[in-house]
Amino acid sequence: MKFKTAKALASVALVGSFVVAMLPAVSSASTPTVKDSTFNTSFSTMKYLKSIVHKGKGSIAVILPDTVTSARYTEFDAPYLKQALKAAGLTTKQYTVQNAQGSDTTQYTDAQAAIAKGAKVLLLDPLDSTTGAIIEAYAKARGVKVIDYDRLTLGGARSYYVSFDNVAVGTLIGKGETSCITDWGVKTPLIYVMKGAPTDNNATLFAQGYNAVLSAAGFTTAAGNVVNENTGTWTPTVALGDFQGAYAANPKINAVVTPNDANAAPIIGYLQSKGLAPKTIPFTGQDASLTGFQNVISGYQCGTVYKPIWLEAQAAAALAIYLRAGLKPPSGLVNGKSTDSAALINSLKHVPSVLLVATWVTPKNVESTVIKDKVIKVSDLCTSSAPTVLNAVQPTYATDCTTYGIK
Repeated sequence: MKFKTAKALASVALVGSFVVAMLPAVSSASTPTVKDSTFNTSFSTMKYLKSIVHKGKGSIAVILPDTVTSARYTEFDAPYLKQALKAAGLTTKQYTVQNAQGSDTTQYTDAQAAIAKGAKVLLLDPLDSTTGAIIEAYAKARGVKVIDYDRLTLGGARSYYVSFDNVAVGTLIGKGETSCITDWGVKTPLIYVMKGAPTDNNATLFAQGYNAVLSAAGFTTAAGNVVNENTGTWTPTVALGDFQGAYAANPKINAVVTPNDANAAPIIGYLQSKGLAPKTIPFTGQDASLTGFQNVISGYQCGTVYKPIWLEAQAAAALAIYLRAGLKPPSGLVNGKSTDSAALINSLKHVPSVLLVATWVTPKNVESTVIKDKVIKVSDLCTSSAPTVLNAVQPTYATDCTTYGIK
């Protein structure tokens, strides 16, 4: 079963009248510190939700999208979400965390199965808005609440959205690229600007952020110093193919805006196999992957956007726990609104949201961010035996860690 037509999206989005439920408020005394600014890497804030857990019925089902677009879903999201739900007092019978493995059919059937088994809340990171809207309409018809996790389902019937400020994420990428062009002394820049998958609303928001920064700095297609990727993708092998085609047609490309670490890595490896020297062609990224940080400290990537997934996971789990108990989340947790640009008759245009803050990380603040937060282990980052890239043995990273005082 495939869901890829606008007609299908429109038909399911029109099912019923979508109104955010007027839930009773919860006493602040029972959850004294549960808000977006008080979650931490020890997950200790989650214990304040145990009284709310006892008031709820049914289970919480988390459905993640894939394992290809970013390593974050297996490395960070799944384990952090499980840790957050467990720390709040939920048993393994009261929550599930699944991954659709890139299949919209699987994501839909996983949702159906979870609801059939008693799920009262879905935490959904949709593969695309068409699939997400179908799942959300199905859930709504059965009285199940949905929280959009990380990606907003355009035209969907969710109640809340949890993510980072994604335009701000793109702004960090754009500023990182322009700073790196200056710092690395790139003369007469010709920037290849890439983009994430067109089916992902986040990719549009990221691009909105970094394109605005580039334009303000005088980098535009009209000025002749920008080459744009034709479509966009989150699949690393496709990103590499797109770059190779653009590079063959424009051999003077000497700077690349890559929207995440996974897309940057194979391109950097390809250029390394052709003799790319450090601090020559600046790349960007996000998702705080190990490979991304190794490229950062070794001088092949300017930096990466660190989005604390431990924070996003706890915020989403907390929100789901309130909805499972039929309670209105506190205003300290729901701190903003997001606009659904494809909102239809029964969609909520301004979606109550938990919007979190990301950080641009360079070699200089690796230790004070991801190492401090235990997202990346020093022993992994500073490995003395580096992997091979396209059969070319790369320099070790131990020296780079010493250079930047990472220990």
